[in-house]
Amino acid sequence: MQWLRDELGLIRESAEVEALAASVPDAGGVTIVPAFTGLGAPDWDPHARGAILGLTRGVTKAHLARAALEAIALSSAELIEVMNASLPEPIRELRVDGGAAVNDLLMQLQADFAGIPVLRPQSTETTALGAAFLAGLEAGTWASTDEVAELWRPERVFEPRLGSAERHRRLRDWRRAVERTLGWAG
Repeated sequence: MQWLRDELGLIRESAEVEALAASVPDAGGVTIVPAFTGLGAPDWDPHARGAILGLTRGVTKAHLARAALEAIALSSAELIEVMNASLPEPIRELRVDGGAAVNDLLMQLQADFAGIPVLRPQSTETTALGAAFLAGLEAGTWASTDEVAELWRPERVFEPRLGSAERHRRLRDWRRAVERTLGWAG
C-alpha cells in the first residue's frame, strides 16, 4: 500500500485503498507480485523482483489497488497451504491483527483465497495487548495463559465465499506469476 501511495500516487493514504479496490468486482486480470526486495517464504529468492502482469488498456487504478490487496491475500494463502503440508493438522482459522486487519475487503479476500475463516479481534493492536498480557501474567493479574486466552474475542469473522475450484485456479495463477519473477536480478 505504501508503494501505491508514495511511489505511484494512486491513493493519498493507505485507508483509501479499500474503497478504491472495492469499486471494481475483480482485478481485471491483473496480478501484482510485490517482490520489491526479493521473495521470502516459500520461495526464498533475494533475486526475485516485482511485476505487474495482465495489463490492458482497460485496467484502471482501481484494478491495480484490487490486485495489490489480492497479492497480500494470495501470498498468505500460499504460505498457509505450504505450512499445512507439513503440519499434523491443517490450519482451521486465521487470526489477524495490525493495521491491515481493519480492511474488510482484504480480510474477505484472505478468507476466500485461504479457504478458512479469518477472525479479526476486537482490538487489532494485539502486539501491545500481548505485552500487557505478559506483564499481567508476571504481576499475577492473571494466573495462566489459559485465563488470558479467554479474554480474546473476535469482532468479526470473515467466512470463505469462493468455491474450491476457483480458489485453486487463483492460487495456480498466483504461482505462475510468482515464478516469472524468480531470479530476475540474479
